Amino acid sequence: MIRKYEPTDLKRIMEIWLSSNLEAHSFIRREYWQDCFDGAAEAIPLAEVYTALSEGEIVGFIGLNDGHIEGIFVDGEHRSKGVGKSLIDFAKTLYPRLSLCVYEKNVRAVDFYRREGFLPVRRKPDISTGETEILMRWDSKRISYNL
Repeated sequence: MIRKYEPTDLKRIMEIWLSSNLEAHSFIRREYWQDCFDGAAEAIPLAEVYTALSEGEIVGFIGLNDGHIEGIFVDGEHRSKGVGKSLIDFAKTLYPRLSLCVYEKNVRAVDFYRREGFLPVRRKPDISTGETEILMRWDSKRISYNL
């Protein structure tokens, strides 16, 4: 089940946010994510956030900003079980076009987004980390051929 963020979700969301960033971005120093923690915790309640629940527990979430996916995070024990796909599919029902930035070195995420129909648009440096990000876009009107 996917539902809109509620204020009581923040603690669990931030646990998932930190652990997911540390696991998926081992190429970025740990302190970077710890330093960003408070800012992210302040931004979450102000953003368009939806949570994925399994047996009443939050197992993932997605943050959106007018069709741009600011982040999608899934608890480690629930990855590769369809949670991320369900969050992406939900976002696709809200917006006819979606975009996101993903670190080039996060190959697992890049592959996931490609499977979900996102295409790379350009590469750009992330000034705060020094890593290369890929801007990817999905459009509901684009014809996709699975050969």
